Amino acid sequence: MHDSPGYKVIMQWLAGKGYKPFTFQTETWQCILNGKSGLVNAPTGTGKTFSVFLAGLIQFINSHPAAFQKKEKNGLQILWITPLRALAKDIGRAMEEVIDELEMKWKVGIRNGDTTISDRQKQKRQMPEILIITPESLQLLLAQKNYPSFFKDLKLLVADEWHELVGSKRGVQVELAVSRIIGTRNSNADVKANALCIWGISATIGNLDQAKEVLLAPLSIHEEKTVIVKAKLEKKIEIESILPDEIEKYPWAGHLGIKLAEKVLPIINASKTTIIFINTRGMSEMWYQKLLTIAPELAGAIALHHGSIEMELRTWVEDALHAGKLKVVVSTASLDLGVDFRPVETVVQVGSPKGVARFLQRAGRSGHSPDAISKIYFLPTHSLELIEAAALKNAVAENTIESRDPLFLCYDVLIQYMCTLAISDGFVPDEIFKEVKKTFCFSELTKDEWQEMLFFITLGGTALQQYNEYKKVEVEDGVYKIKSRRIAMRHRMHIGTIVSDPMLKVKFITGGYIGVIEEGFISRLEPGDAFTLAGKQLELVMIKDMTVIVRKSNVKRSIVPSWLGGRLPLSQSLGKKLRETLNEAGEQILEGIVSPNIELQVLQPLLDLQHTLSHIPASNELLIEQIETKDGFHLFVYPYEGRLVHEALAALLAFRISKITPITFSIAMNDYGFELLSDQPIPVDDSNVYEIFSSEHLVEDIQRSINATEMAKRRFRDIAVIGGLIFQGFPGEHKKARHLQSSAGLLFNVFSEYEPNNVLIRQSFQEVFTQQMEEQRLREMLNRIQHSKIVLTYPKRLTPFCFPIKVDSMRENLTSEKLEDRVRRMQQQLEKL
Repeated sequence: MHDSPGYKVIMQWLAGKGYKPFTFQTETWQCILNGKSGLVNAPTGTGKTFSVFLAGLIQFINSHPAAFQKKEKNGLQILWITPLRALAKDIGRAMEEVIDELEMKWKVGIRNGDTTISDRQKQKRQMPEILIITPESLQLLLAQKNYPSFFKDLKLLVADEWHELVGSKRGVQVELAVSRIIGTRNSNADVKANALCIWGISATIGNLDQAKEVLLAPLSIHEEKTVIVKAKLEKKIEIESILPDEIEKYPWAGHLGIKLAEKVLPIINASKTTIIFINTRGMSEMWYQKLLTIAPELAGAIALHHGSIEMELRTWVEDALHAGKLKVVVSTASLDLGVDFRPVETVVQVGSPKGVARFLQRAGRSGHSPDAISKIYFLPTHSLELIEAAALKNAVAENTIESRDPLFLCYDVLIQYMCTLAISDGFVPDEIFKEVKKTFCFSELTKDEWQEMLFFITLGGTALQQYNEYKKVEVEDGVYKIKSRRIAMRHRMHIGTIVSDPMLKVKFITGGYIGVIEEGFISRLEPGDAFTLAGKQLELVMIKDMTVIVRKSNVKRSIVPSWLGGRLPLSQSLGKKLRETLNEAGEQILEGIVSPNIELQVLQPLLDLQHTLSHIPASNELLIEQIETKDGFHLFVYPYEGRLVHEALAALLAFRISKITPITFSIAMNDYGFELLSDQPIPVDDSNVYEIFSSEHLVEDIQRSINATEMAKRRFRDIAVIGGLIFQGFPGEHKKARHLQSSAGLLFNVFSEYEPNNVLIRQSFQEVFTQQMEEQRLREMLNRIQHSKIVLTYPKRLTPFCFPIKVDSMRENLTSEKLEDRVRRMQQQLEKL
């Protein structure tokens, strides 16, 4: 490689900029030039993009050493799949800069939901050499007539930020697209000789080998011929907690960290640019308003960024970040990924990041160059989150990172994909079945299931064959095609796997879009009500033609929108670290020594109170508190396994206890534990506690303890939309969420009665167990508890540990003002101890 003309050109270009490539970059170039496929794993800000992209340039220069600066219209050379639209713009900008400086005639194209029709037409006539594309737009590309011609010159297919896609249905879309692109090349003798390299670019996850296997499975090559290139670079990360002055006076629950907003101002002032990451859109709106209130001088230098803000405004924020024009940006996960925001020196994480990988990803947004230190501050939303800050520090030090488990047998995505191919040139079932079987997701697909799906897309299957609208695909000379222009148009409009509550555009009465808002939220407001969006106080005027018409409002208090999907569960890795950190805190209290950990030092008064009233569990213990108050009899359990597992476990325990004695419960939970509340004593003691936590008959008991059918029915709504059973409407006339749910419910009932083994019904139940309840994690936790010591305590009053769970249960019944007063009174009672 070192003697090749392409390598010399690239090294000369790098030297001219004062750069030298890292070892992992040159190693990746060598692998690609040798025709290998694989995965690059490197920390954020170390040049992962250039490790693969520059190899594509070297390859091309090697093939055309004399004419690489003159040759144009070379066909698609590099297909770059990215999960985020914002990321596409960043990557395109970085690539164009290199191409311009090398004076090459290559074009960089972007194809996603924001690409104009004229740009798409230009791409169709003449493909750019590099196409940056989202998974959904790649599927749309496969819906074009004569699509195999797009990929005939392709040398390099790249799945960027692969760790974000693996484990999601968007990742399954990529798997299927890759299998088809390989299939089109294998069926063309001229193209087959043209080796295609497939590469994933990933941050660190716990199952890198499996992530590589998922991406490369369609290549059907031996494991030894694929590689993982790891950057042996130590990215320095500094983690610092923002601490309250008096832990006793800092809220123990029920707050958003806003009481510490004043402490964020010196951090903002000391840094060139700061990103403040907030977990939910509603919370980000509150923080933006709070910072402007306490520091009005930030006006013009502060911005808000989340997925519901109008795209033009989001783009302006990203460009201003690049240019260093902003002092601070309050953001949700919408800025988690990105090529390079060099001016960002500091990141503040407000509240639990729920996982180590997400925390590291966000930390990497600061010091976004290989030798810079990433600085991240952790701001707790309530006192006990400081334990999580200590656990995160330990996890980062020990390099404990979560795995992303890939999905299996997503029949809804496969049905959508089959219809996509039927729109373009049609497909021959035997050929596509062989390709699909090579993917990781569908490796276990049976011939019978495949036949069932063919029967479904052509005749509506057993249950729906009386209805013509489900007879989408026609068979012509053994080729399956969609001939109806209406069906084809409807299908193209809904290609994708992200199903959310229908969104309404928000527009000023005088003109000008502000963003989008979920229909479920806006339907609860009356004209004249004020709400916040994109940092603006707005008054609802009316809803007209799927558009929310608003005017500016001067009210002091307004409603903050709530969006679906705001509550991620605590990851398994972080839960384990949390238990270990509590173990450390408990030992130090017993031995009477001061913790070297600043977070645990600050928490000392709270931990002492917990120890006095109840117990601090060791890592091999499960704490159960039984407390009687005027509200009734409480059973608090602390597994530290995340809210989804706790929700399932609480229902399971309630069912098993009700078999001992007739009893009813109300249930509350958070990421640390859960509460069962009853109006009669709860019969749990040393004699039966291990039996109640047994993993025997788990699936049967779960199905009896919760309405699994009702949960599957709600899950079926998304599956039915993805699988094309429910049409969400044309632009401007989306169906209401409740109409969608009733349509899905009707179909679910029809299938359950006439075709109970339908693949989509089976998938609904499977997703409830594996994703909504995390059944595997629940089983592992119950097995862990069986080998642990269960500690039962009977405190005379509420403890610091149960406080956040209790507040969550009260939140359902109280307004925010009443809740705040009640929490304050409860906290004051405890402080008197």
